[in-house]
Amino acid sequence: MRLTAPTSKWKGFILVLTGASCWGIGGTVAQKLFQMQHIDVNWYVTVRLLCAGILLLLLQSLTGQRSQIVEVWKTTQTALSFILFGLVGMLAVQYTYMASIDHGNAAVATLLQYLSPVMIMIYMVLRKQSRLTAKLMTCAVLALAGCFLLLTNGSLTQLSVSQPAIIWGLLSGVSAAFYTLYAVKLLKTFDSLVVVGWAMVIGGLGMSFVHAPWKIDLTLLTPVTCGYLLFSILIGTLLAFWFYIASLNYLTPQETSLLGSAEPLAAVGTMVLWLHEPFGVYQWLGTGCIIVLIIVLQIKRSSPISE
Repeated sequence: MRLTAPTSKWKGFILVLTGASCWGIGGTVAQKLFQMQHIDVNWYVTVRLLCAGILLLLLQSLTGQRSQIVEVWKTTQTALSFILFGLVGMLAVQYTYMASIDHGNAAVATLLQYLSPVMIMIYMVLRKQSRLTAKLMTCAVLALAGCFLLLTNGSLTQLSVSQPAIIWGLLSGVSAAFYTLYAVKLLKTFDSLVVVGWAMVIGGLGMSFVHAPWKIDLTLLTPVTCGYLLFSILIGTLLAFWFYIASLNYLTPQETSLLGSAEPLAAVGTMVLWLHEPFGVYQWLGTGCIIVLIIVLQIKRSSPISE
């Protein structure tokens, strides 16, 4: 039965909101694993990237474009581009994000990563590929105000989160900016499942030299811990990305990107309600500034920021 236009829109809304929420909740689950289940962040990043990447490539193999999986390696230039993207793009953005969660919490890490579009805009201005506009200045003010309130909870004398969490979070934003810019040329040739799937596998293989996936204290892998790991890989990564991409069949890229702002809200909400982490009034205001920033950035955008 063919979906009517309003029904198609609603299906798209459900897909993108579910996908973005899964991403946000996945960050909180990672926080639970690091801080309460004592899982090493290096091991977690290795396993998460390898498992999720392999599953995404398997998903691609079920489509009519399965040949793209091997086409990645047919030319030296393409292969090197994917290796660079996997190591400097995917691995960097995943590791810095998880390290920020490990030293702080999922809410702060997610919101700091969402500053990457502002970093991209500033980079474009410095490269003289874009003009300094009122929109960019508004975004910069919102970013600064949001960061100040989020990281200090309104205090002029102390931070509300640790310095390592802030540093890793800001590096996550920088990594996400590089990831987004570099992914553009790859996405012109290959499906998103192929690009992200191979990037995750390459990043996971690279991370294996830092912490091999089989080097784990088996006593830590309790049924509860394994449940959280499965949720993080299957729901927080695979399902989240799949639903987000599928929503583009029913919504414009601008609509999908805008509704993707549910991710930081999901991260903050689950952190406060599930983990009972303190989150002050001014931090909520800072969150609001960054959410407004995301909305402003989507005005007249033609394509979404890749996750």
